[in-house]
Amino acid sequence: MMPLTLASVGETNIIKRIGGSPEVKKHLEDLGFVVGSTVTIINTIAGNLIVNVKEARVAISREMAARIFI
Repeated sequence: MMPLTLASVGETNIIKRIGGSPEVKKHLEDLGFVVGSTVTIINTIAGNLIVNVKEARVAISREMAARIFI
């Protein structure tokens, strides 16, 4: 298990755990990051990630991506 920040561009992974406070977990869940779903890194811009999750593209900060474990 590793944080999403360590995944390569174009790699498809399955979310295994979401860390952080309950508020952070709820925010990520609202964006579509739930345990068991797939996530693909589309691009990285200045450390931030653009990912494809639940057939939607979402931009998240490096700090948020560090709380998503694959």
